[in-house]
Amino acid sequence: MKKLSLTVNGKLIEREVPTNIRLLDFLRDYLHLTGTKEGCGEGECGACTVLLDGKPVNSCLVMAHSAHGREVITIEGIGTPDKLHPIQEAFLEAGAVQCGYCTPGMVLAAYALLKENPNPTREEIKVAISGNLCRCTGYNKIVDAVELAARKEGK
Repeated sequence: MKKLSLTVNGKLIEREVPTNIRLLDFLRDYLHLTGTKEGCGEGECGACTVLLDGKPVNSCLVMAHSAHGREVITIEGIGTPDKLHPIQEAFLEAGAVQCGYCTPGMVLAAYALLKENPNPTREEIKVAISGNLCRCTGYNKIVDAVELAARKEGK
């Protein structure tokens, strides 16, 4: 066990945790932030995407203690049930959500993209979400949703 201190969704978190747990397990099992999904567990599907210091990472490939002193944003950290983030609204409006398993990772990948590039091209959006797999909707509606979110945030 070793002390882990990091900021998650704007809150300072300090816990004694084993040195061999993944960031994904820390978020889900210790903090009960279950919006971050485990898909493949090998960094191939992006279901476990979170933002680590603003950059998308596969939390299944990151050891929890490597996030010590850093900032993590999960899907629970953007929008609220009462007031969705414009990206979340755009996903609903564009019909980019079906089973929803990939959606948290897709939304966070889009969030990171739009923070760096508020007016991305369709090709830039495709590249930004390329680490996230969707087996339901295909990708056109997801790309449409990110474009819609960019327009909403640009207002």
